[in-house]
Amino acid sequence: MRTTQAQHRSTWGAGALGALLVSSSSALAAGIGQPVPWQMDRQVAVTAEAHHLHVFENWLHWLAFGISLFVLVLILYVIFKFNEKANPTPSRTTHNTMIEVAWTIIPVLILVAVAIPSFRTLRTQLSDPKADVMVKVIGHAWYWSYEYPTEGDKGGFTFDANVDEDKQPKLLATDNDMVVPVGKIVKVQVTSGDVIHSWAIPSFGGKIDAIPGRLNQWWFRADREGTYHGQCSELCGARHAYMPITVRVVSEQAYAEWLTEAKTKFAAIDNGARLADAR
Repeated sequence: MRTTQAQHRSTWGAGALGALLVSSSSALAAGIGQPVPWQMDRQVAVTAEAHHLHVFENWLHWLAFGISLFVLVLILYVIFKFNEKANPTPSRTTHNTMIEVAWTIIPVLILVAVAIPSFRTLRTQLSDPKADVMVKVIGHAWYWSYEYPTEGDKGGFTFDANVDEDKQPKLLATDNDMVVPVGKIVKVQVTSGDVIHSWAIPSFGGKIDAIPGRLNQWWFRADREGTYHGQCSELCGARHAYMPITVRVVSEQAYAEWLTEAKTKFAAIDNGARLADAR
């Protein structure tokens, strides 16, 4: 009888451990293009820049963990080595050249090790590659407008994107989506018509402020088709939480078809002349 109960306890314990591991892995799992319940990690990166940011961030976490562990070991060593009971006659040493040099040089080396990949990532983000697609994004209180320039017989239209509370994911879907082709460099020129907003897509690994009277520019190249969601990331007023961003990344053929349909669906805009010149 006792053997049977022990086996049941063992089985129950193994099952509980397995459930805990599964729930933990589910909690750590990241969504593709949108958040998921209990998510603890970043959304899946679909641009090279976002992937580099994730790798850099994870490396920094491990570095910080190592430094914290080292400091903890030093504190424990001092507590047990130099407490009054173990060391009744304290040392009166006030300087130690080797230690002072070490605690100056080592932090400098750590900062250099952090700066090199940081500057490399920043240089990539601030580079200005030739655009395959240009889109102007205008923030309003509280919705977004998108302008596509004229490209031959395509483009030259604008449309508004408002939150669609009947769609899923809740408060992240819009009635009209920004559409771009996969594998192409997309430049977004971002500004605002009223207050400061911020256009952000987590899966693309970046965001850029929309400031009245100023035209900011950012670029991305999505390597995976799909629908990706973001939100305004600057507290901009009463309906800040109802200002989602939806970007659909499609094939080149689907993008060309969408441009033709969109030109018919949306009103034309001054032959697309509202966009600033870009390489």
